Amino acid sequence: MDLSIGEVAERSGLSVHALRFYEREGLFANPVRRLSNGRRIYHPEDLEWLAICTKLRSSGMSLATIRQYVELARQGSGNEHERLELLREHARHVEAQLRELNEALEVIRFKVRIYEDHLARGEADQLWNPSHQDTARADTGQERDGA
Repeated sequence: MDLSIGEVAERSGLSVHALRFYEREGLFANPVRRLSNGRRIYHPEDLEWLAICTKLRSSGMSLATIRQYVELARQGSGNEHERLELLREHARHVEAQLRELNEALEVIRFKVRIYEDHLARGEADQLWNPSHQDTARADTGQERDGA
């Protein structure tokens, strides 16, 4: 079943502009075919690849690395170990990002507790005040009462 660029945009959630960009960058697993009038035609497999490609991209994989992965896949069998290592390396990168985000989330949750406690006690005026050393410590989480 052939699909137009508009149909692929609608189904994939990507804009027509993004689809053209992906094509120009050589990011499709299979080259996009064109009709005699120049209109692009896509196949359902292209949608499946776009779903993978957009997840790789949104998880921080560079266009150059995606392109490398595509080129390896196009070559066919014989380079599976290279593709696997490329994906493993990216997985390690994403795992590191997740660790950093979890650390940031813990700091944010800590700050939320401090603000909630101060507001509940009616002590919001003791939160961040750069002109006063003790109140500045309260906003950084270094409260006098150790909370």
